[in-house]
Amino acid sequence: MDWKFIIFSLVKIAVVVGVVQGIVAYSVLAERKISAWIQDRVGPNRTAPPFMKFIPGGVFLTRLGIFQPLADGLKFLVKEDFTPAGVKKIYFFLAPAVSVIPAMLTVAVIPFGSVIGDQKMVIADLNVGILYTFGIVSMGVYGIVLAGYAANSKYPMFGGIRSSAQMISYEISMGMSVIPVLLIVGNLNLGAIIGWQATNGWMVMYAPISFVIFMIASFAETNRTPFDLPEAETELVGGYHTEYGSMKFALFFLAEYSNMVSSSAMMVTLFFGGWTLPFWGLDHAATSLGMGIAHILVFIAKMLFFMVVFIWVRWMFPRFRYDQLMDLGWRRFLPLALVNILITAVWLWMRS
Repeated sequence: MDWKFIIFSLVKIAVVVGVVQGIVAYSVLAERKISAWIQDRVGPNRTAPPFMKFIPGGVFLTRLGIFQPLADGLKFLVKEDFTPAGVKKIYFFLAPAVSVIPAMLTVAVIPFGSVIGDQKMVIADLNVGILYTFGIVSMGVYGIVLAGYAANSKYPMFGGIRSSAQMISYEISMGMSVIPVLLIVGNLNLGAIIGWQATNGWMVMYAPISFVIFMIASFAETNRTPFDLPEAETELVGGYHTEYGSMKFALFFLAEYSNMVSSSAMMVTLFFGGWTLPFWGLDHAATSLGMGIAHILVFIAKMLFFMVVFIWVRWMFPRFRYDQLMDLGWRRFLPLALVNILITAVWLWMRS
């Protein structure tokens, strides 16, 4: 048994999960601060432990809202875990876990760095990484459908039905948008796709239509505005999680932001060179500790940029009508993705 491999794998899992959860927590703070900036408000600026006012810089950190995610997490933990009468209890308790687990499993195959020592900076370096990603992502809809069904209430049921139709519709376009990338690179391994970009330039230059389709489909897959029809507070109160509270509601919240992290990481990996920069080639992948950490920081910086884009779009664009949402997915993106595959195939054939 290779104990070294097992130990390093466990360390990578712990670090990746911790970093993702930290990003999720402070993405909520970023969302509240960015929305406040857009709407000319202040945002969270009060919450802090009492002793912070006696620490140099404590007042400044408080005004930045640094402690707000900690307060939110504590609130979820101590709130009463109320279960409404009439719900289908097994499914009601199962739905939040079914939503959050696929969101966390997706990051297992994403290369977040090059190598440090002899360890690749990816939890599972699969040769079919893209297929694994889409297989896991497609499971997330089951949690939302279960939540809508288990609540035994019409608004959550409407939200669950909307979400299932929406996610299935846009998964097709999202999957097809990746096919030109696979045709160009000739490999399903995400690390190999990053390696190709390090040599030939970022994929967004070769497949810009694929990137646009993938990014917009990501908004629909994560139920973010302007595609937040499954939640639609003005129509469905809160959609599929209307009857949830305490930590069960927090798990849905965690799943949404974890999906944002995964989608951002996939966009960086597939279209923006992963941990590479235009002036960094593969020679720098045979790395020292410092260069390995630099690669990881580059990947995180790119990923955080797309997280900000997710947040900015929510507060700048109105929600689609449901018929517009379906029309865009089936009558616009699906034909466009098919034409994009054809154009890429013909281009590669002419070059060969």
